[in-house]
Amino acid sequence: MQRKLLLATAVAAVAMSTAAAGAAELKLIASIPVPGEALTSFDISFIDQKTQRYYFADRSNKSVDIVDTKNNKWVGRVTGFIGPVMKADGKKVNSNKSGPDGVLVANNQAWVGDGDSTIKIVDLKSMKIVDTIKTGGSTRLDEMAYDPKEMIFIGVNNAEEPPFATIVSMKAGHKVIAKVPFPDATDGAEQPDYNKADGMFYIAIPEVKKEEKKGGVAVVDPKSGKVMKMLEVDNCHPNGLAFGPNQNFVLGCSMKKDPSVSIMNAKTGKVVAVVPDIGAADMVAYSKKNNQYYIGASNFPGGGVLGVIDAKTNKLVQKVPQKGPSTPHSVAVDDNTGHVFVPGGTGKGGCGCIQVYALQ
Repeated sequence: MQRKLLLATAVAAVAMSTAAAGAAELKLIASIPVPGEALTSFDISFIDQKTQRYYFADRSNKSVDIVDTKNNKWVGRVTGFIGPVMKADGKKVNSNKSGPDGVLVANNQAWVGDGDSTIKIVDLKSMKIVDTIKTGGSTRLDEMAYDPKEMIFIGVNNAEEPPFATIVSMKAGHKVIAKVPFPDATDGAEQPDYNKADGMFYIAIPEVKKEEKKGGVAVVDPKSGKVMKMLEVDNCHPNGLAFGPNQNFVLGCSMKKDPSVSIMNAKTGKVVAVVPDIGAADMVAYSKKNNQYYIGASNFPGGGVLGVIDAKTNKLVQKVPQKGPSTPHSVAVDDNTGHVFVPGGTGKGGCGCIQVYALQ
C-alpha cells in the first residue's frame, strides 16, 4: 500500500512538473491579417497598456497600424509616412531611408520615427500627424523610449556616422533638450529602454571602437543628455535591450556564430547570465505578467525563432520557429493578458499578419 502511494505521489509530481514546464511555453492563439499592400517591409511595434492598443510600424502601407489587443482585431491605421525606399538596385528596401520605424504611445499621442530623420507626432483622437520634429540627420530615426515620470523622449538615429540620439520634452511645445552623439559606436546604436530605478536611459551599442566582439550599453541622463558611462559587454553585439526584474536587462545579441543572449544588471554593470542556443537577434521585450524575456531572433541559424527566456532563472524555455522575411524582427507584449504579438512578413512562407501567442 505504501509503495503504491509513493508511486502515485511520484507520478503526480512528474505530471505537475511537466505541466509547469508546459505552462511556461507559448502557443499560437490568433493571426490578425494586415489589410492593404502585402507586408514586405515593417519595423518596431508597441503596446499601450492602458488602452490595450497595439501600434505597428508598417512601411509597406506607409502607416502605423492599430490593433485591439483585447479582441485581437485590426482597428485602423494612420498614414503620412515615408514608406519603403528602395536601394539603387531597385530590388531591396533601404531600411536606413524607409519609415515608419520606431513607435511609442503616451498621453494619447503616438511618437513615430520616420525615414527622413524626423519624429512625427500623431494625435490619436483625430488620427492625424500634428507635429514634426527634425533631428538634423539624413537617415531614419529608429528605436525609442521615454521617461514616464518626467515625460522625456529619446529616439536613436542608428544609421548616422557616428550615430546619435535626440532627447525631446513630451510636454507642450516639444522642446528639443539635447542631441547625444555616440562617437565610440562604430556599428550604429540600437534599442533604448528606461530604468525607473536610476532614472536613466540605457541604449544598446552593437560595437565599440571597431572591436567586433565588444559591444556596449550607453547610460544617458534624460535631463542633461550626457552619457554617464558605457557598460561594455563581450561576445554580444547588442541590438535589443529590455529591462526585466531586479534591474536586470536582456540584450538581443546579434552575433550569428555561436549565438547567445546576455543578461546584465544595471546596478553592478556586470553580465549576470549568458543564455546559449538563442541569439542572432534584434528587438527584445519583457513581460512582467509572464516574467519572461522575448527574443526576436530573426537571423538565428537555420531560420528565425522567437526565443522565450525565464526571467527568474535566466534559462531558455522555448524557441518558436517563425517564417517570413525579417521574422521575428519585432515583438511586443500586452501585460494585461500576457499575450505576445509578433508580426510576420509576406513571402518565404510568412503569413503577412500579426501573430498572437499566449502561455499554454
